[in-house]
Amino acid sequence: MHTPLCDRLGIEVPIFAFSHCRDVVAAVSRAGGFGVLGAVGFTPEQLEIECRWIDEHIGDHPYGVDIVIPGKYEGMGEVDPAKLEEHLRALVPQQHRDFAAKLLRDHGVPELPAEDRARELLGWTAATANPQVDVALNHPKVRAIANALGTPPTDVIERVQKSGRLIGALCGSPYQALKHKDAGLDFIIAQGTEGGGHTGEIGSVVLWPQVVDAVAPIPVLAAGGIGTGRQIAAALALGAAGVWSGSLWLSVEEAEAPLAQRQSYFAATSKDTVRSRSFTGKPCRMLRNEWTEAWESADAPPPLGMPLQGMVTMDTVARTHRYADKAQAVAFNPIGQVVGMIDYTESVRDVMLRLQEEYLNAVERLDALQPQDG
Repeated sequence: MHTPLCDRLGIEVPIFAFSHCRDVVAAVSRAGGFGVLGAVGFTPEQLEIECRWIDEHIGDHPYGVDIVIPGKYEGMGEVDPAKLEEHLRALVPQQHRDFAAKLLRDHGVPELPAEDRARELLGWTAATANPQVDVALNHPKVRAIANALGTPPTDVIERVQKSGRLIGALCGSPYQALKHKDAGLDFIIAQGTEGGGHTGEIGSVVLWPQVVDAVAPIPVLAAGGIGTGRQIAAALALGAAGVWSGSLWLSVEEAEAPLAQRQSYFAATSKDTVRSRSFTGKPCRMLRNEWTEAWESADAPPPLGMPLQGMVTMDTVARTHRYADKAQAVAFNPIGQVVGMIDYTESVRDVMLRLQEEYLNAVERLDALQPQDG
């Protein structure tokens, strides 16, 4: 399992692992893949700490950083993060804050101590993501930057490529993929609707070859529903240069997910996820629970656009993570339909070995279907 993209990045196998947990990122890269740290929840100062830790624990292996700069959002054009946050906070209706607060109160989720309350705007805009890019580019072992929503701004693309690194972005349709190609991105991640987090409406098996054909010869990473080596074999057979996975790493030993959150994953089936705008303002696949249902009810205010809805729910995300054992009914648990295949905890190394063994078994099975000479 080796593609030209592996050689460009200096990795053994084209398995890309997105995670907000630095331990997972480092472990995947040490195991021959490419760990990618999700930066959206970190201040630049926190991201610096995370990257420095990864640098110290990853050996000579490379890793990536994932940022979020939507192609369109409220407040575009403002470059000062403090001014942008002040501007956006004034646009959030009190009705939305009250609705979220009542849901947490009704479900007995404790409030955070005042000193632990996070800023409401950490990512989701160019003003807040550009400082994260600055941090990433100061770490030589960061070999690629990915943007989770939309084509990155031209200045970001130029800065990353000028530094000798690769830059890519996720897409959910061939139309979006062509925009990435026109912008000159180095790789494109095609995420099917099965995937966790922000997704479009097209299934992976349909989307992957469409994007591969549309943007050739740019390498495409297949995302959405990657949980086994058989699925990796299918992605490569459809023309992908590798796979981008996220849900798979949420319950590994190295992940920081609380026990109650892991148990929610293990108990869920593939039918228990939903695409909901209730946390971020854009369709995001997560576990269905009383929070997602409440925001669909007749008395709920309509979810705001990005990043306003995220500002409403930042406190919810922090509280339901801190008090996970009390909060699963209203917790933010972004995960894809592959959750139905996640039943127990494995180490990152065991997952990587399993994926490669399953991939080889799948390839051997296909080879055995070929007519034999004589």
